[in-house]
Amino acid sequence: MVGGLTIRPVTDKAGRKAFVDLAWTLNKSDPNWVPPLKSEVHALLDPRQNPWFEHAEAALFLATRDGVPVGRISAQVDRLVQETMGQGIGQWGFLDAVDADVATALFAAAEDWLRGRGMTRSMGPFSLSIWDEPGLLVEGHDHPPTVMMGHNSPAYEAWVESAGYRGVKDLFTYDLDITQTMPPLVRRIVASGERNPQIRIRCVDKSRFGEEAAIILGILNDAWSDNWGFIPLTDAEIAYAGKKLKPIVFEDLVRIAELDGEPVAFMMTLPDLNEFIRDLDGRLFPFGWAKLLWRLRKPRARTMRVPLMGVVKRLQASRLAGQLAFMLIERIRVASVENYKAERGEIGWILEDNQGMRSMAEAIESHVNKVYRIYEKAL
Repeated sequence: MVGGLTIRPVTDKAGRKAFVDLAWTLNKSDPNWVPPLKSEVHALLDPRQNPWFEHAEAALFLATRDGVPVGRISAQVDRLVQETMGQGIGQWGFLDAVDADVATALFAAAEDWLRGRGMTRSMGPFSLSIWDEPGLLVEGHDHPPTVMMGHNSPAYEAWVESAGYRGVKDLFTYDLDITQTMPPLVRRIVASGERNPQIRIRCVDKSRFGEEAAIILGILNDAWSDNWGFIPLTDAEIAYAGKKLKPIVFEDLVRIAELDGEPVAFMMTLPDLNEFIRDLDGRLFPFGWAKLLWRLRKPRARTMRVPLMGVVKRLQASRLAGQLAFMLIERIRVASVENYKAERGEIGWILEDNQGMRSMAEAIESHVNKVYRIYEKAL
């Protein structure tokens, strides 16, 4: 205890509730913070529900000052991170704090826990994994995040860096006015692809959701395998993600590109769920669930987010890769505007050094609207 400040590990249900609820206390005055569904956050942190815990472990720490919660952080060690990114990498996430002193004490607790498990590097934020909410928001605090992206106070950047962390990778999201037609060059590329009898762009079939998910994840694992930070999803995680995503997946917003009958590319687009849950204050009961179900029945979202897209690795160096991507983008752009009255698209996140995807985003005249940063520190 320092100056009335205490850092304790979360060990019971009451502690986990305080850990989750603290986000509301510290962020309620931020007009761009979107309260997540509390049930989703609790499920993410519950080893009985989240299959991530089958290959990882996490500790949650809660800071209190004179008995009042004032900060939180997680620390985690993932076996798959060790295998793919390097031995000795531990991670942290879920950072929230009222001031720099609290943040410093939280980092010290998380780092001690990581050292105790043999970790030599601390990297974050990941809440809990790169598939959840990766990166600290360092640019773009002036507008709300879209579904599955994080938001934090601008003050955190200085607090993280003063704790000895340096940025190792930036993740970009791109903003696009989808009511406008594509630039002429892109339209010509798409038109050429439409005339190619070898190419077929189709909607997914939710009645065969399991099969379609397997196709998409197969392309994803191949297309993203060389990307920095890529951690392959386990079968259990794929099933878990599919169960969560199915209610917000709409067939005309998720497309698969086939070449001579073989699936070789896909694009997944989601209505921005944050628009539908923002006024629920994190609660589905007693009436939130009914509001959400009604809104999802025939969604009208201003913003669409593209969290995932990919082209199989063997085509990535070819002109065909760009053509397939532009065809997918255009089909879904039209469906988003015509069927959901959407006006805006957000693409990403995209790694700062993924020049192929960045060039494609720029070709359709989108621009970076948010930057999320991954930090690292030697322990």
